[in-house]
Amino acid sequence: MIITRKSIISGTLYTRDLDVTQAQLVAYEDGALLQDAFPQLSADDREFIKTGISALEWLQMSGCQECDI
Repeated sequence: MIITRKSIISGTLYTRDLDVTQAQLVAYEDGALLQDAFPQLSADDREFIKTGISALEWLQMSGCQECDI
């Protein structure tokens, strides 16, 4: 499913194609914990759903200049 979120750090809109269902999104929006609603996703993907922050933004925020994702 195509998911678009606005980063709470930069305000940038990011779009990702994630392996989630509409039912999982509804469960999360209704209060399910991220890890319960999306057990198949990585921590980075769950963070993206929650905050809109991309893995690259996390690396940049940490000051890493030459890190690979």
